[in-house]
Amino acid sequence: MHHPHHSHVLQLDIHGTPQAWISLEHAALHVATGSVAWVDGDGPLATLRGGYNVARGRQSHIDIHPIMALTGASKVNLFGVVPAFTKAKLFRRDRMTCAYCGQRFNERDLSCEHILPQSRGGRWTWMNLVSACGACNGRKADRTPEEAGMPLLYLPYVPSRFEDFLLEGRHIRADVHEWLASRLPKGSRLS
Repeated sequence: MHHPHHSHVLQLDIHGTPQAWISLEHAALHVATGSVAWVDGDGPLATLRGGYNVARGRQSHIDIHPIMALTGASKVNLFGVVPAFTKAKLFRRDRMTCAYCGQRFNERDLSCEHILPQSRGGRWTWMNLVSACGACNGRKADRTPEEAGMPLLYLPYVPSRFEDFLLEGRHIRADVHEWLASRLPKGSRLS
């Protein structure tokens, strides 16, 4: 049985820093070209059958592991890259919890709340945004938390590279999830 949502292989650089989610085909190419340094996870998530080798009298096959690190130096320092901001990732970072009243909500009932209002130069950044419910968002209006007398119940933070891969919210295999979760920074809300 082929699970399409499991066809995401976590590609790492040789130091074990997550680089991207790649397809089985893309992963197979890395294996075939000998560019995989090491693999991890609870065994292969797929075995791709290749051509029939007459000399050896058998069909070739490639095992694809859920986590694979590539050889060679990483072209960018991935720790210097701030994870791309999306609404869905913000809500997951904040565990679907309003920063002002502390209640949990569905994604559709939350909004991205600017701590320093946009009208006053507040930017769309991880450090200036928290999740807020409609009522609190309306009440705070165009004020800072201090002015509104609405202290933040938790502080914003920039997700680490490992958190970012968890925040994307794919159906991540348990072994890959554990691998990422075990590398979260201390104090991460995702751990």
